[in-house]
Amino acid sequence: MPVITLLTDFGNQDTYVGVMKGVIAGICPDARIIDLTHAIPPQDIAAARFTLLNAYPYFPDGTIHTVVVDPGVGTLRRAVAVQTANGYLVGPDNGVLSGVVSQMGAIAAVSLSNPTYWCTSQPSQTFHGRDIFAPVAAHLAAGVSLSQLGTPIALDSLVQHAPPIPQIQANSAIGHVQYIDHFGNLITTLPENLLQQGSWIGRVGKTDIPVGKTYGDVELGQAVAIAGSHGWVEIAVNGGSAQQQFSLKVGDEVQLYVSDRAVSLDEPTP
Repeated sequence: MPVITLLTDFGNQDTYVGVMKGVIAGICPDARIIDLTHAIPPQDIAAARFTLLNAYPYFPDGTIHTVVVDPGVGTLRRAVAVQTANGYLVGPDNGVLSGVVSQMGAIAAVSLSNPTYWCTSQPSQTFHGRDIFAPVAAHLAAGVSLSQLGTPIALDSLVQHAPPIPQIQANSAIGHVQYIDHFGNLITTLPENLLQQGSWIGRVGKTDIPVGKTYGDVELGQAVAIAGSHGWVEIAVNGGSAQQQFSLKVGDEVQLYVSDRAVSLDEPTP
């Protein structure tokens, strides 16, 4: 049974997601549709990229990941499908697919220029999710080859969107917030393996934050820097929201540094 995932910024109030599922069901009724999320902040390409990249490894080979976070819908931005070693990516060429392409690799890509596999030869200028991306995903699930969907394009021509590269030195590391989850946890660009090397303290603005292993390593309402399940250092508040406590947004700076004042949370404070 082919698997199609949907990742959008459509929310659940309107019928947009349901209509896309209806289109898929009409073309490939055997497809299993899995909603990754429809709560991406509107037009937030960075959040969509991060979410897709972190979900991608947990799906079976052959999965078709369909992303519709598309602030440029109706413009000259390309609609694309990308073949990877494990399946396919379908969505706008605006960077939402670039995390998977850059880190997991890709085999081939096409511009979705063949209207045979669209819902209509005259698609809406505001809803390519319904008229192009959903039907293309369904046709892939039904066995249509990538080459039939459109014109081949060079992989290095796909639009890239990446967070700033962290600056990591022996005694300090500077990263940035790349994603904020539903709980207000601040997911940084600092790799989690940093926390296994020496005694670190986190810093947000002028506030020092202890490094722990779990949210419960600090008292309720206190902040902690931990290795998150996604493989990045995250700043969290036990029982609260780090976003609200520190008033940070995506792109803001977060630091780690080595200090003689660093205290292990595994040991009692003198």
